[in-house]
Amino acid sequence: MSGEVEYAAAGTASRAPGPTPRSGTGPANLAGVEARVGVAKPDPILVVDGVRRRFGGLLAVDVEHLEIQRGAITALIGPNGAGKTTLFNVLTGFDRPDGGRWLFDGRDVSRARPHQLARAGMVRTFQLTKALSKLTVVENLELAARGQVGERFLAGVLHRWTGQERDVEVRADALLERFRLDRLRDEYAGTLSGGQRKLLDMARALMVEPMLVMLDEPMAGVNPALTQALLGHVTGLRDDGTTVVFVEHDMDVVMSISDWVVCLAEGRVIAEGPPSAVASDPAVIDAYLGRHHDDPGAEA
Repeated sequence: MSGEVEYAAAGTASRAPGPTPRSGTGPANLAGVEARVGVAKPDPILVVDGVRRRFGGLLAVDVEHLEIQRGAITALIGPNGAGKTTLFNVLTGFDRPDGGRWLFDGRDVSRARPHQLARAGMVRTFQLTKALSKLTVVENLELAARGQVGERFLAGVLHRWTGQERDVEVRADALLERFRLDRLRDEYAGTLSGGQRKLLDMARALMVEPMLVMLDEPMAGVNPALTQALLGHVTGLRDDGTTVVFVEHDMDVVMSISDWVVCLAEGRVIAEGPPSAVASDPAVIDAYLGRHHDDPGAEA
């Protein structure tokens, strides 16, 4: 990979009732943007061109052009097998495409590795949480901080990391308080519930001080008591200026917190726009329910 990405650019069953649905217009800079596949955005932080990923004879991802608006919450939806997680894996460096390129904050990151993307300000969480179970909750967060001096041999020997370690601990404690995990600070991460691990994953992603956070099904497996907290944290990220892209199957969640929605089917983007526009798009309805679903004379 070129040195472009090495710069330290990162500055930064039934559910409980969701928040009041958004108007569908999103941030002011998305107002008036046409609901059309491949439409240009006023200030895209991520631009994807011609990205394809094959598994044998199956074309799992075939995205011709997609732009993600900076400072917005973009939901990635689609039926099972649509290619949503595969696209996430490719864009975040955990899988390699068979073609295409993508720009993050104006720089080509098509060949970047996950740790390089994290340094550049683009991080992700996983559908299955990745907590380090033999470390405490606070240690999980501290480990994620970027540019730790103590990781260098000479600095570690000379104990030049102590001041930075205190700063990292302060930041970690602030995030634990924000995500209401402070009472579990010194517990082993392996003892957390599934919902608490989702909160820990999100908090750990923020230790990187990212510009873009990509969340793979953040609500999956979360009990209703924690759903509201997670929804609030996702919108809080956007309100703090962080761009959010998330995969989600629960359309109530998508309609409640999204500024923009992108729908995939068979690896391709078939619709994008404000939540209300995408929800009523015939191509989206067909993708979820099958063609002629409303035709009583159609074959079963």
